[in-house]
Amino acid sequence: MTLEKRIALLAELGHYLRTGGDEALDNVIQQSFQENKWFTEEHVRHALKSIAEQFLDAQKLQEWLNTNSWWSSNPNPARDLMPLSKTIGIVMAGNLPLVGFQDWMCVFLMGYRSKVKLSDKDKRLLPFLVRKMGEWAHESWAFTEFISDGEFLKGFDAVIATGSNNTARYFEQYFGKYPHIIRKNRNSVAVLNGLETRDALMALGRDIFMYFGLGCRNVSKLYVPHGYQFDFLLETLHEYREIVNHDKYKNNFDYNFTLLILNNIPHLNNGCLLLTENASLQARIASVHYEYYDDVAELDDLLAAKREEIQCVVGNTQITGFPVIPFGQSQEPGLSDYPDGVDIMQFLASLHGAT
Repeated sequence: MTLEKRIALLAELGHYLRTGGDEALDNVIQQSFQENKWFTEEHVRHALKSIAEQFLDAQKLQEWLNTNSWWSSNPNPARDLMPLSKTIGIVMAGNLPLVGFQDWMCVFLMGYRSKVKLSDKDKRLLPFLVRKMGEWAHESWAFTEFISDGEFLKGFDAVIATGSNNTARYFEQYFGKYPHIIRKNRNSVAVLNGLETRDALMALGRDIFMYFGLGCRNVSKLYVPHGYQFDFLLETLHEYREIVNHDKYKNNFDYNFTLLILNNIPHLNNGCLLLTENASLQARIASVHYEYYDDVAELDDLLAAKREEIQCVVGNTQITGFPVIPFGQSQEPGLSDYPDGVDIMQFLASLHGAT
């Protein structure tokens, strides 16, 4: 199956998703929600829409491949590779719908075979999309194998594994002798200067509340200037109050609010989000931490010290050493927005010719 056919097949999948799919897709979305109540239909469809628009566009795919230094410096690299010459084990997280799609897509584009270990929290969506592609192009079946529940991942040449800081230690022990990408916990931050408009803060709300704040690209920490007045922020973010109608989110909100009260921790509360002053980037569900800064130079130092913990920075203030994403766009990653900043295609390309 040539590179051109693989790109065309991914583009066909993108068209299918952009046009709403079909009844079979509707059923899978409902099944996913029944098995994992964090996967609401709204959030699953947002994930599918983002994947279709950002990843599954033929022109974007070709332009992205052309800008990849290894790809562009090797004429017709996909044709030079022996089809399915490498098997890549992929261990996927389940915190967000289809959070491991980019890993799988990169392996598919490179012409390698995926052995995928799905999370129990997200075991329907990717297999469905792979089956749909198989209906359109039967030769694509050979590129993906899903590991059964309880079965160990084995028979691979390299691995991409995503998990928490705790599971990453086990991944290092088990996969350390193989070429690997092993991802740990990361969080995203927003930089405010006190001059944000209501529209900007509403957009920040999407960065905070989308997927209930469960993703590494969700903002869990605010950096604000000394003297910052939180009233306008809290009032604006109250527009997202419907989120507390979700049982699991509401349970977390109530539990964390109770902990703050019992431990006499100062906090701010607008009914759907809890704010506490804390240096940590990682906040509990329904909570966001904040920290004060004096000037941008100090902020540069604060963020540089936590570089390995940060997935992305949101705002309109330039930060040395970090690309800054506009408010509201943290959950719209493009093809070159790799998790942890590790270029997946470069990693896969490094396996070319390896034994």
